[in-house]
Amino acid sequence: MHPALSVILFTVTSGAGFGMLALLGLGAALQPHAPTPAAVIAEFAIAFALTVFGLLSSTFHLGRPERAWRAFSQWRSSWLSREGVLSVAAFPAALCLGAALLGLLPPEWIRPSGIATLLLALATLVATGMIYASLRAIPRWSNPWTVPGYVALGLMSGALLLHAFSTAFDAFAGLAAAGDFTGWLALLLMLLGLAVKLGYWWSIDHAAARATIESATGLAGRGPVRQFEAPHTADNYVMQEMGYRIARKHAKKLRRIAVILGFALPVLLVLGSILVPGAAGAAILALLSVPFMLLGLIVERWLFFAEAKHVVTLYYGAAAV
Repeated sequence: MHPALSVILFTVTSGAGFGMLALLGLGAALQPHAPTPAAVIAEFAIAFALTVFGLLSSTFHLGRPERAWRAFSQWRSSWLSREGVLSVAAFPAALCLGAALLGLLPPEWIRPSGIATLLLALATLVATGMIYASLRAIPRWSNPWTVPGYVALGLMSGALLLHAFSTAFDAFAGLAAAGDFTGWLALLLMLLGLAVKLGYWWSIDHAAARATIESATGLAGRGPVRQFEAPHTADNYVMQEMGYRIARKHAKKLRRIAVILGFALPVLLVLGSILVPGAAGAAILALLSVPFMLLGLIVERWLFFAEAKHVVTLYYGAAAV
C-alpha cells in the first residue's frame, strides 16, 4: 500500500494522544486526587493537541475533506465511523476529568470521569486498529497482531510523553524528580510494544500465502498460472495505491532503524532519567527520548503501509499475497 504521510501522522500522533488520555484516566481512577493545576493543564493540553492534530491530518487524505462528517453516519458497519464516534465521545469525558482535577467540578467526578476517559480512549485505539485488521483483502493487516500493536504502541508513546513532560514540569517547578513511577511504566510499555511489533513482523514474514494467482483466477490445481499480458499500459490509481513495493533488504534495514529509534534509544534515555540524580538531568534525558520515539514510530508506521499487499495485485503480476 502507498504510505500516505497524512495517515502516518494521524496514526502516530492520535495514538500517542489517546494513549496519554487513557493513562491519565487510569491514574485518576486508581488514585483520584488532584495534582498541581499547572501540571493538569499541561498534560491535558498536550494530549488534546496530539489527538486533534492527528484527526485533522487524517482529513488531508480524503478526496473531499468537507464531507468528512459523513463518516460518522456509518457506525453500525464501519470501524472508521466507530473510531470517529469514539474519539469525539472521549473528549467530553476527558474535559470533565480535567475540570474535576482543577476543582471546577466536584471531586466525586474524578473517578467516574477517569474510568470513562480510560475506556473511551482505549476503545478508540482498538477501533483504529480494527480499521486495518478488518480488511481481509490485505492479509498482512488482517491478522491477530494488528489491533494489539496499535493499542500497545499508543499506550507506549502516551506513557513516554507523560513521563517526559511530568519530569520536565517537576524540574521547571523546582520540585524533586518524581517521575520514577511514570518512567517504569513507560519502560514496561515500551518493552511490551517492542514484543508485539516483533511478533507482528515475525507473523507476516512466516505467514503462508492467503491467495495466489491460481486461486484468484479459479485455476487452482491445474498447474502454474502466469500472466500472458499486463492489464494496463501505464501506471494507474490501483497500482499507485495498492501496488506499492519495497525491497526486502530495505524493509529489514528500516525495521532496524525503527527498533533503534523507537524503542532502544528511548528505553536507555528513560532508564537514565530514572537513575540520574537531580531533576534537571532527569528532565533532559526524558525529553530527549520523545523525538527519537516519534521518529521511530513514523518509520514503523511507514513500513506498516509499505509492506502491506492488496489481493488486487494478483491481477497486476504478483504471484501470491
